[in-house]
Amino acid sequence: MKVILNVDTCTGHGRCYTLAPALFDCDEQGHSVLLVDDVDGDLLAQARVAVTNCPEGAISIVEG
Repeated sequence: MKVILNVDTCTGHGRCYTLAPALFDCDEQGHSVLLVDDVDGDLLAQARVAVTNCPEGAISIVEG
């Protein structure tokens, strides 16, 4: 599975890098930066938490 981050949609709430720090970090403005895009197991679970908690819907998971 792959995590997709739409950086144009992200406004920097910080939920993703707070809830899934193995997958996300922040830039100088507080916007999300994707650290890992291929996920499975525990990382996939963290990615799903990030998807459901992103208020902008800037994170998605796709097969591939």
